[in-house]
Amino acid sequence: MKNFLTGLLDWIYKKKCYFCGKSKESVKMCSDCYNQLDFLPVKINRTIYNVPVYCAGVYSKLLQKMIRGLKYHKQKDLAFYFAEYMWEYWQKLNIQGDFQIVPVPIYFKRKKIRKYNHMELTAEEFAKFSGYTVNTECIQRIKDTKPQYKLNKSQRLLNLKSAFYVNPEKIIKDKKILIIDDICTTGSTFEEMIREFNNNGIYDIICFAAATPFED
Repeated sequence: MKNFLTGLLDWIYKKKCYFCGKSKESVKMCSDCYNQLDFLPVKINRTIYNVPVYCAGVYSKLLQKMIRGLKYHKQKDLAFYFAEYMWEYWQKLNIQGDFQIVPVPIYFKRKKIRKYNHMELTAEEFAKFSGYTVNTECIQRIKDTKPQYKLNKSQRLLNLKSAFYVNPEKIIKDKKILIIDDICTTGSTFEEMIREFNNNGIYDIICFAAATPFED
């Protein structure tokens, strides 16, 4: 009944595309706007502690608006398109194996204020595309860090020092770890998470961000 009423309301009050404002498809992101999203070349973007880091696109234009809308403006429906974008790039990598998706966690007080973690929403949608399992319990953010975008590389590392706690009992055995995040700038968040996993004897990891500010 809830889905029926939601569908009826969507039909009566057609959704407009968050990006172009058109309502002909009654979706949050129309196919014309989605098809404008660009991808970076299919290759490793960087390596951190022997862990490959992949970035799907450049943080600009529609991808930037998608991330900001999902993260800051409660546009939770965009998680589907965000995950679809990441999945399209992931398929091109042709990486084999069974993964547990680990979205970058946020501090519990910040989540309480925001009401959700946008990367958890993305992980849930990515799991529908991939068939992988979402694991939000194996690592927690235990430190209320400052916003990273205001800091340089060394400040970011200091800011994130001891920010995460890994519970090895919550790791799903026989599944590789796929850490996902929205933006990879200096790689400091991935670096600290990898370090904590390594400290617990966990090394079979891949990091994947939707965007990076840099084209190369």
